[in-house]
Amino acid sequence: MKIKVLWVGKSRDPWIKDAIDEYAGRIRRYSLLELVDIRDEKGAEAEEMRSRECERLQKQIPPGATLILLDERGEQLDSQGLASFVGKQRDSGVGELIFIIGGAYGFSEEFRRRGKLIALSKMTFTHQMVRAFLLEQIYRAFTILNGEPYHH
Repeated sequence: MKIKVLWVGKSRDPWIKDAIDEYAGRIRRYSLLELVDIRDEKGAEAEEMRSRECERLQKQIPPGATLILLDERGEQLDSQGLASFVGKQRDSGVGELIFIIGGAYGFSEEFRRRGKLIALSKMTFTHQMVRAFLLEQIYRAFTILNGEPYHH
């Protein structure tokens, strides 16, 4: 199974880039991984920004892929729950599992209906931090699935 992570905007802070590189390297021990920056929209009303960003995201989604959208209104999973979800997708033969982090104004309502919505926390984090947190949790999911001690 291939993991693809799409996010709107560039990763700017060097320490975030370092964390992304670290956990991307760890994930690649278990799965193919592709990280894709999607250009963010500037200078428009929030709804128009969401719409344009979601159009760009859509171009990166192949037919048949399973989508997980990070959304503050999504289901709260603990690390075991995410591992279970990833394991079920892998075991059911899903070819590509795509995690998506939207822009500053999130996803359009139409786009939100396309995938499973999950929230990393009830707290608010910067979109930059969420990238590193998500990759760490994906890595943790694989270590849980493989019975490795990282989770403890």
